Amino acid sequence: MSKQPHPSEYLVISRGQWDKDAPAEAIQAAIDEFYVWHDRLVSEGKMKAGQRLAREGKVVSRGGVTDGPFAEAKEVIGGYWFILASGLEEAAIIAAGNPCLRCGLAYEIRPIEPVRASALAVTSETPG
Repeated sequence: MSKQPHPSEYLVISRGQWDKDAPAEAIQAAIDEFYVWHDRLVSEGKMKAGQRLAREGKVVSRGGVTDGPFAEAKEVIGGYWFILASGLEEAAIIAAGNPCLRCGLAYEIRPIEPVRASALAVTSETPG
């Protein structure tokens, strides 16, 4: 009897804004379908809940604290959640089922690194 591999965790970042020409009813229908889709995947153990993000925020850097975020509309991060999948391809397939895609949002899927940070390792923070 073989064991199923333990699924990896993937962060899904909701990006962009609703299509400006889409009727509010169409957007609300996609949102309502999203919650049905999301709740089903959570109950199936394929997703962990996340949250929408508020519009305001702060940017903290070595230069201090400033108002933010300062992203262009196409880069706006609206929320996040987590997908549990056997690989990045499977996580992308799951995210592709999100009903809000048809109304202008996009989703970035990133594997969660299971190891602690190290200045000696090449990571997403390492200069190119």
